[in-house]
Amino acid sequence: MTQLNKTRKMILIGLLSAVAFVLMFIKVPVPFLPPYLTIDFSDLPAIIALFTMGPVGAVIVEMIKNILNFVTNMTDPIGPLANFLAGTSFIMTLYIVTKGKLIKILPAFILATIVMTIIMSILNYFVLLPMYGMIMNLSDVVKNVQVIVTAGIIPFNIIKGILLLILFYVVVKPLVPLLNKRLRNK
Repeated sequence: MTQLNKTRKMILIGLLSAVAFVLMFIKVPVPFLPPYLTIDFSDLPAIIALFTMGPVGAVIVEMIKNILNFVTNMTDPIGPLANFLAGTSFIMTLYIVTKGKLIKILPAFILATIVMTIIMSILNYFVLLPMYGMIMNLSDVVKNVQVIVTAGIIPFNIIKGILLLILFYVVVKPLVPLLNKRLRNK
C-alpha cells in the first residue's frame, strides 16, 4: 500500500469517526422502552469503514467515536463502553459473514443482530447494568437487571439491528462502491 493510500484511509477514518460522533447526538427514543435506551445511527459510518477499509478501520471508527463521546460526557462512563461493545460485536459479525464484500448482506445483518443482542444481554446482565447501578448509586437498576434485560435490552438491540439493515440499503450500499473507487483511484 502506498503512502498516499495510507493517508487517504487515515483521512477517511477521521471523517467517518467525526460523522459517527455527530450522529450520536441524534437520538431516537423507542416509545415502549426505557427512556435511556435511545437509538442513534452512529454505527453506519463504522459499517461504511468495514466495507471500504476492513474490520480494523471499522473498529477504529467505533473506538474514536466512543472516546469522543466519553470525553464530552464523562458523567456516563458505561454508555460509551456499552456502545463500543455493541457496535464492535455487530461489525465483527458482519465481517465474519461477508468477508468485507457486499455479499450475503441479509443473513449477515440477521446474524449480527442476534449476536449483538446475545452479547449485550449477557454483558448488561452480569457487568454493565450492575456497574452502572453502583456508579450512579441506583439500587433499583441492580435489583431489576433481569427485567431490564428482557424487557429493554433485548427488544432494543433487535430494533436497532433492523433499522441498521434498512439504513444500510438506503445509505451505505450505494455509497460503498463510490468510496472504494475513490480510495483505489488517484
